[in-house]
Amino acid sequence: MRYLSDPQLRRRTTAATSKVESYNNFSAWCRFGNEGRVRDNDPAEQEKHIKFSTLLTDAVIFHTTLDMMSVLRQLAAEGWETKPEDLGVLSPYETMRINRFGVYATDEITITPEQYDAHLPDIDLTLDPV
Repeated sequence: MRYLSDPQLRRRTTAATSKVESYNNFSAWCRFGNEGRVRDNDPAEQEKHIKFSTLLTDAVIFHTTLDMMSVLRQLAAEGWETKPEDLGVLSPYETMRINRFGVYATDEITITPEQYDAHLPDIDLTLDPV
């Protein structure tokens, strides 16, 4: 009854549900082997499949987020103002530029990446209370 009578609770619940559904859809898109299905009755193999699928999904999301951060830093350096509302429409679940079936180079696999700096200069991420 509380859910039905409280519009704010319904909005928060719908927003949270949408985020979870978006993640699940993106994760399913990332699982292209065996059409994303677990085809083994062995619980250990099922657990492995789920963990590897989650790892792959999270790695793709992390890479996409790094690309987004790079663009945001570049825009900030060029003097563009970024507001929290602008960032609120971004999503790391982008599939358009990901080539799942392409050629993957492994010749640079032993190179240690530079340390990641998560700081966004001159961008205020605080939201005004509504």
